[in-house]
Amino acid sequence: MINRPRRLRANPLIRGMVRETRVSADSLIYPIFFEEGTDIKAEISAMEGQYRYSPDRAKEVIDQCLQHGVNKVLLFGIPKEKDEKGSQAYAENGVVQQAVRAIKEEYGDQIYVITDVCMCEYTSHGHCGILCGHDVDNDETLKYLAATAVSHAAAGADMVAPSDMMDGRIAAIRAGLDENSFKNVPIMSYAVKYASKFYGPFREAAGSAPSFGDRKTYQMDFHNIKEGIKEAIIDEEEGADILMVKPALSYLDVIRELSYETNLPIATYSVSGEYAMIKNAGKAGLVDEYGIMCETAVSMYRAGADIIMTYYAMEIADAIKRGDIG
Repeated sequence: MINRPRRLRANPLIRGMVRETRVSADSLIYPIFFEEGTDIKAEISAMEGQYRYSPDRAKEVIDQCLQHGVNKVLLFGIPKEKDEKGSQAYAENGVVQQAVRAIKEEYGDQIYVITDVCMCEYTSHGHCGILCGHDVDNDETLKYLAATAVSHAAAGADMVAPSDMMDGRIAAIRAGLDENSFKNVPIMSYAVKYASKFYGPFREAAGSAPSFGDRKTYQMDFHNIKEGIKEAIIDEEEGADILMVKPALSYLDVIRELSYETNLPIATYSVSGEYAMIKNAGKAGLVDEYGIMCETAVSMYRAGADIIMTYYAMEIADAIKRGDIG
C-alpha cells in the first residue's frame, strides 16, 4: 500500500503536529448570572455547578475564571423588580451595571467584560421587547435596547451582545453607542438565534420564561438555514463586529455555512440545555462527561466557530492545558 493514513497517527507528537483544528483558551467566554442583592451565591438547580452571584461577590467567580486561564465573561442580570418596559435593564444602577463596575474596578483590563443586551430578564411579561397588546413592538423596542447598551458601556463594559432578535437592533445600538462617545465598543450580535428547547435551564436561571405565548415571532424557525445567513448578513451590514450562532450543537451546519459567507469572527453559544444534558448524562454514568465535553467543544471549532461561550469554559481551558484538546 502506498497510502497509509495511520502513519500520521502513530503517537501523540505526530498527531499534534498534523492536527487540523486548533483551539485556545483565548477564544473561550464564560457566562455569569448576577442577581440583584448582596452576599448571594445560589446554585442553579437545573445547571449543576453554575451559580447566581450578587455583584459584591463578583471577585469570587472572576478569580476562579482567571485561575483557569479564562479572561472573558458574558454577564446576565436578574433584577429584584420587573416592569412592562424592563426599566432595570437600562437603569444606571441596574444589576449588570453594578457587576460591570465591580469587575472593572477590581481587575481593569485583566478581564474582558461582555454584557447581554435584552429585555426578557427585566420585563414583567418575560418577552424580549416592549409589548403592544400581546405582540412585541419591534420598532418601539429598539430605543430601549440602545439605551441598555449605552448604560452598559457607561458602566465600563468592553463589548455588548444583543440577544433580542429585533429587526434593526444592531443599527440602533451602533448609533446609540456612537452618539454617546462609545464608538470603540464592539457589538457581538446574536445574529442567528433559533427558537430552541435547549434554553430551558437558562430560563430557570434568569427567571426569563415568557408569561404567555412563545418567542417564535422573533427567534428563528429551526428548519431554516438560508434565513439565518440572511439575518447574519443584515447584522454585518448594520455594524456588527462579531456574529453568533445559538445554540451550538444542533446548528453546526449553520456555523459552517456562515463561515463561508462572512469574514467576521463567528461565535457560538453552547447553551444551558447542552450543558445540562452532558452534565446529567455524566452524573448518571451514561457517558464520560469530560470526554464528551472535549469532543463537543472541538466540533464547534471544527465547524468554523472562532469563539465559544460555554458553561464549561474553565474545564475546557484546563483540558487545553493538559493537551486533551488543543
